[in-house]
Amino acid sequence: MDFRALPSGDYTLANVTVPACLLGQEGDLVRTEISVVDGRIGPPQAVAVDMAGAMVLPCFTDMHTHLDKGHIWGRAPNPDGTFMGALNTVAADRATNWSAEDVRKRMDFSLRCAFAHGTRAVRTHLDSLQPQDAISWPVFRELRDDWAGRIDLQGVCLVGCDAADMDGAFRATADLVAESGGVLGMVTYPVPDLRVRLEGLFRLAADRGLAADFHVDETMDPASETLRMIAEVALDMGFDAPITVGHLCSLSTQEEDRALDTLDLVARAGLNIVSLPMCNLYLQDRQAGRTPRGRGITLVQEARARGINVSFASDNTRDPFYAYGDMDMIEVMREATRIGHLDHGRPDWVEAFTVNPARACGFDVPSLNIGAPADLVICRARSWTEFFARPQADRIVLRAGQQIDRTLPDYAELDPLMRTA
Repeated sequence: MDFRALPSGDYTLANVTVPACLLGQEGDLVRTEISVVDGRIGPPQAVAVDMAGAMVLPCFTDMHTHLDKGHIWGRAPNPDGTFMGALNTVAADRATNWSAEDVRKRMDFSLRCAFAHGTRAVRTHLDSLQPQDAISWPVFRELRDDWAGRIDLQGVCLVGCDAADMDGAFRATADLVAESGGVLGMVTYPVPDLRVRLEGLFRLAADRGLAADFHVDETMDPASETLRMIAEVALDMGFDAPITVGHLCSLSTQEEDRALDTLDLVARAGLNIVSLPMCNLYLQDRQAGRTPRGRGITLVQEARARGINVSFASDNTRDPFYAYGDMDMIEVMREATRIGHLDHGRPDWVEAFTVNPARACGFDVPSLNIGAPADLVICRARSWTEFFARPQADRIVLRAGQQIDRTLPDYAELDPLMRTA
């Protein structure tokens, strides 16, 4: 339940706490006021509500998700918690169960969770090997239309690099992505002709005016350096559309000089990095009977120090790649802060969950300035230690200045889908 009810109409949220960086100011947290006028942030109003220091953030952007995989754990659990266990389990479930109705119901369930938690924009990867692409992409387009005005939705095709035939099926996939206003994506891992495949993808993207988004080096093997090749090929070809690279786990296991040199190359190429700390912590360095030694998180602090646009996202939700999660970006913030030690140093990490992902995806960049939409997440917490100590389950979410119903969907809705395996 929301920690308090707000009035309807126009009003001022007095005595609120806001990260200084979101107001274009130096420092950490500041006390101020924010007014809601006709659904937007406006000048002070006669009706003022003392918020007792409650923290106000703009609504979130979750830029790396897998809505099509979400919530299949009940019928397709990961047998051993490993990456290969996840790959094989999802492949079997997809071949058996991923009808249009099944995908639509699970995707909509996740979007309802995200909306209730305060997310306003989502980029989702969609498994796009034939024949699944012809099922999932029309569902994506329907849901994008259904959710317009509540959640802005983007789609990215997901195909392994060794299965991406640039002169065959993947070309048809690129056309489908372009028709759907999507982003061209691929999973990269060391294969002998990776450079040729990257060049082919960038040509297909350039010809269709598409951005690119890669799953990259999702392994703790330091010999996996496909990130480096992506940056080199992008620079060599002069590809100038936005490029996003996600995961980058192997950077954390490479020799320091080599990893930092790769990040210098990433900065030169202007790539956007998205880290998925919860999923990587779950899968990476998992061996039966052995305590994991590595966290799997990529070098986010070193990347940000180089001026690279760094974001965090939720990734998978209750599927074989991650057994937990709820499309809640405050949970992502809390766990990323703990896993990546974001709590000391620069005070602007909140941008990695709000401003940075919106910029990377081309969504409207959230703002707390006058004239911006009053799409806000308000938490009872008055400081970062209060914010991160609890899940903020009693937060308030405003959309266009109106307090929304934050009731989460019941998992029991999905029970009929769990019986189809």
